[in-house]
Amino acid sequence: MHKPSQKISRLVATTAIAATVLAAQAPNVLAVTQPHPDQELNQEAVKKQLQVEGVEQLENGVKLNLSSDQNAFIRLFSEDMAKVSIIKEGEEEYFSEAISKKEWDTPSFDVSEEKGEITLTTDEITIKIKKEPFGVKFLDKAGNVINEDYMQNGSGYDGEKPYVYKKTTEDEAFYGFGEQSGLEVNQRGESIGMFNTDAYAYGTDTKYLYTSIPFFIGLKNEKAYGMFFDNTNRSYFEMASESDDYYYFYADDGTLNYYFMYGPEIEDVLDRYTELTGRMDKPAKWTLGLHQSKWEYSAEDIERVAETYREKEIPVDTMHFDIDYMDEYRVFTWSDKFGDEALHQKLDAMNFKKITINDPAVKKDPGYFMYDEGTANDYWAKNPDGSNFVGEVWPGESMFPDFSKEEVREWWASKHDILFDKGIDGVWNDMNEPAVFDGPYHTMPLDVTFGEGENKRTHEEYHNLYGHDEAEATYDAFEMYKPNERPFVLTRDMYAGSQRYAALWTGDNVSEWDHLEMSLPMNMNVGLSGVPFVGNDIGGFAGRPDAEMFARWIEVGAFLPFSRIHYDSDKKAEGKKQAQEPWAFGQEVEDISKKYIEMRYKLMPYLYNAFIDAAEQGTPVQQPLVYQFQDDENTYNVSDQFMFGKEMMLAPIVEEGQTERDVYLPEGETWVDYWTGEEFDGGQTITTEAQLDHLPIYVKKDSMIPTREVQQYTGEKPLENLVLDTYLNEKATYSFYEDDGATLDYKDGEYNVTDLEVKRKGKHIEFKKKEKATGYDTDLESYTLKLNGEEAPKRVRAAKAKYKEVSSVEEVKSTQESFFYDNEEQALYVNVPADEKHKVKIFFNGKKDKAGKSDKKK
Repeated sequence: MHKPSQKISRLVATTAIAATVLAAQAPNVLAVTQPHPDQELNQEAVKKQLQVEGVEQLENGVKLNLSSDQNAFIRLFSEDMAKVSIIKEGEEEYFSEAISKKEWDTPSFDVSEEKGEITLTTDEITIKIKKEPFGVKFLDKAGNVINEDYMQNGSGYDGEKPYVYKKTTEDEAFYGFGEQSGLEVNQRGESIGMFNTDAYAYGTDTKYLYTSIPFFIGLKNEKAYGMFFDNTNRSYFEMASESDDYYYFYADDGTLNYYFMYGPEIEDVLDRYTELTGRMDKPAKWTLGLHQSKWEYSAEDIERVAETYREKEIPVDTMHFDIDYMDEYRVFTWSDKFGDEALHQKLDAMNFKKITINDPAVKKDPGYFMYDEGTANDYWAKNPDGSNFVGEVWPGESMFPDFSKEEVREWWASKHDILFDKGIDGVWNDMNEPAVFDGPYHTMPLDVTFGEGENKRTHEEYHNLYGHDEAEATYDAFEMYKPNERPFVLTRDMYAGSQRYAALWTGDNVSEWDHLEMSLPMNMNVGLSGVPFVGNDIGGFAGRPDAEMFARWIEVGAFLPFSRIHYDSDKKAEGKKQAQEPWAFGQEVEDISKKYIEMRYKLMPYLYNAFIDAAEQGTPVQQPLVYQFQDDENTYNVSDQFMFGKEMMLAPIVEEGQTERDVYLPEGETWVDYWTGEEFDGGQTITTEAQLDHLPIYVKKDSMIPTREVQQYTGEKPLENLVLDTYLNEKATYSFYEDDGATLDYKDGEYNVTDLEVKRKGKHIEFKKKEKATGYDTDLESYTLKLNGEEAPKRVRAAKAKYKEVSSVEEVKSTQESFFYDNEEQALYVNVPADEKHKVKIFFNGKKDKAGKSDKKK
């Protein structure tokens, strides 16, 4: 059974000054910045439940006239998704900026009414609406209850606070909720809050972090559903934290408005949720490489670090420019040394991509073009009296663009030519909660206003959207100035739907072991919230890791969707001058770093294809085991292992001094130790050794993993030979997607999709491929089929063509229609021309003996 973590600390910094002081102290201080105190529900008020007084059938659902001059709308967006709204008489239904798709083809459905109950039925779900008191119940097509209101409290408003109570069972698990602290992937038992907060050096019990995504997935009786509470105000989720009988969610203000979507698979829920809120773009391949960054790199440091990577032949793609590149922190400016053309030419010559940080705060400085233009056009956030709000951030007194206005977003986007003209490839949005040093609780007062007229909103309502709208403006800058390049925006602050515009990093983490451990469930839940492109600062941002910690962190970091080493100013490191580049901890850690970074680059075709799935279906790249194995209840609470794509499972070491660990192998699969080839039945826990240089990795049997030669940066060499790393039992398949990895030409059909299959047939193995799409002019000349754990073949042929046996792995990769058997590795390599039209058949002396599979137990 799940044992809930004790997230009981509700730390509140009473002033922004205190928060700033704390930030300058030791990074393990627990009293991080937190918002104003929670507004709890009035438990007496929630027992006054609504009644249904009238029913009207609509084109896509029903309208219910409720007591207290309120209306409820139950609308069917698809056969497995419904929207539930309760609003005051005369108000319009609410759609936040999170919603990408508003127009849906109404599914066929039936409506009936009897015995105080209204029923809506589609091909996939049934919705039963109780009239007295009002309550909603969702059932699957077999009549099983998926989700239902907790009728002792129901749903409605406590004054201005909308709330919904839901019934739960003791074995129901909850995932998602965006970025959450703690060491558990299952959020049952947690008290969760959502109000974007600059939580420097947050801890495992910090309640409010940088990103708010009020969406979660419930898993009950091995069936999954999704719940999206689309309310941009500060919101709360009490997930069976008070009782095993119910959970509830509510907000400080706004409308009661949520979407229910049924799986029954978790992947079905995410597919539907990301159809509603949008999906990430196909990424540029370079963004999937390693990134290097530090706060307070000098211009000389950036050049030196870049040169050292190339000299040591440790692959890396990108150098980041933190706030020091600006002229006294004025956004869209360059200081002399960072703006020096010689620096940019050197980085370009070494084939580095470049990313600059950008903050929303504009220095209050007459004569500075951003301040002058923003003031002349009335682009700033306002005080309640209509004057411009002024807050202190890095530049000193600053103005804050009102990104809720389209014209402000367009203006902001238009300024990015100042960055792009220096050859900048990506933009990193920071401080966009928004953080304000001298504001209450480290942000703006809640009565600051945005927009005007009917679109006027207070900061209280708009706060969680501020970074979302800034991300959209930044994203639009690429269309403005780089119209056929794939945008890359990195943000610290999100709301639901922000995945359409940006990748996420999880803010100012700490060089402590529990932060390494916490990064795993944190990223997995972010992925289950519709944001596949996520990562953490490798090694920790605040503080400094020792050699062991960095080695273990880079092993994990090499497999993060977004992989970046980034660390804090030396001034905040308690006197430690420890750097965090791979070579900064001695030769052993440098070798470990190089080993795993090279592995990332070797796996780039596999990783890129995982991101194609993310872009097309909302599939997480870093997945909790439960995502693929929800029929195995033993996976529900596994928080320290994850699936990297569909085929590979990682079990990192996240505790100091640990050299072995238990690994759970989900049932229904045979698992292969990636390093040794040893096979294990699923449905058991094994113990494995893990010395400092060893990251336990397991691969599902009947998997095919595309790999390539290592590059020092993406695009260094054309992909001419694709290695298909195959673990065959009966049949392994893979649908390989390929395009240029840089432009938007794929939207015009310039991409290839090739279905690959390896199948065992008695005494031989067959390899075949089928081209599904051929719009891209590929460099691919051959496939090298690598069959792990096979015996030496008797012969290999395709139709009448006999393949030649060669004497090394290197030779087989460069020689078409050839094969090589590696006795030591027990692996067979077969080079198949990319234009091979026939099945390739591999014959053996006898049927492979599949016995000897380990049944090693814990």
